[in-house]
Amino acid sequence: KLFFTDYGNAAKVERCDMDGMNRTWIVDSKIEQPTALALDLINKYVYWLDIYLESVEVVDYQGRRRQTITKGRQIRHLCGLAVFENYLYTINSDNLSILRINRYNGSDLQALARLDNAKEIRVYQKRTQAAVRSHACEADPYGMPGGCSHVCLLSSSYKARTCRCRTGFILGSDGRSCK
Repeated sequence: KLFFTDYGNAAKVERCDMDGMNRTWIVDSKIEQPTALALDLINKYVYWLDIYLESVEVVDYQGRRRQTITKGRQIRHLCGLAVFENYLYTINSDNLSILRINRYNGSDLQALARLDNAKEIRVYQKRTQAAVRSHACEADPYGMPGGCSHVCLLSSSYKARTCRCRTGFILGSDGRSCK
């Protein structure tokens, strides 16, 4: 799945398959300007910052069990969001510090370090990486991902795929080659 935010005409948090199909709104009310998003892959939660409402909130992958983690004027200056263990990590763009927030109760707001010009934050740790199983976009005997001549995108599951073409090409009738 692909998770993303939008705050054009109607602010929302959405999810879709990797090929763009099955688009689903998971948050579409009481949301104004969601600017950063982080996933808890193990427990299947979506966290986001709303800088207009000055809040950090969470829902499960279906948009249920919504909770506010923290609210306040300091949220307006946050950018980037990552989750690891019991904490959310974000960047305060006002003073360029990395902040840590307890993701269960919004307490323990602590500045960890100062950086020059940071706008995004990511946590890389072995436990946060999903186990890879064989999937529909694996290279075929000719080295083509999923048998696609240009781009292979996972579809509704790891067993299904959609072939796409680079700009200037169209997908052939076989659904795999680009012309």
